[in-house]
Amino acid sequence: MKTPLIALAAALALAAAGAQAQTSAASKPAAVKAAPAKKTTAARKATAKVPAKTAKAVEKATPVQTPSERLSDAELAIARSIHTGTIQCELGANVSVTADEQNPGFFHVVSGRQRYYMHPVESRTGAIRLEDNRAGALWLQLGNKSMLMNQKLGQRVADECATPVQREFAAQLQANPQQNLLDSPKR
Repeated sequence: MKTPLIALAAALALAAAGAQAQTSAASKPAAVKAAPAKKTTAARKATAKVPAKTAKAVEKATPVQTPSERLSDAELAIARSIHTGTIQCELGANVSVTADEQNPGFFHVVSGRQRYYMHPVESRTGAIRLEDNRAGALWLQLGNKSMLMNQKLGQRVADECATPVQREFAAQLQANPQQNLLDSPKR
């Protein structure tokens, strides 16, 4: 009778010691990290990105639908009011906005080495917007100025860009300032 009791006591002691060892091992950080699994060449090829130039060339060569057909009537109307040409900006910069002859409603926008292929987008404020979703760029055209922004970086590429029409509008605003909506009306 003593032998089974001793065996039972030994088994309980071993179980308690094993549980305590697991708890202390879990609380200590692992000394050696497992090496990350290496990707096979097939896995690398599957995750490789296609260069933007290649993707644009493929889209241009085999479109399912022409880009202009994807634009709504409102977006095509916005495209007709875009100022084109070389537009002078602050700090000696300039932006070139050229309409794409093959795809009405689309524009090539170039500033320095940065090139964008943009299309009009409707806005709630009525501001005229051109966007290049792939590059994350935005051309914003207001009555008195335009600006080119990189939305991915969250910065302006070119600011205070103005055509002669926009400069004239800015002069009229300066000569006849509009009343601030927060000010009380004059009596």
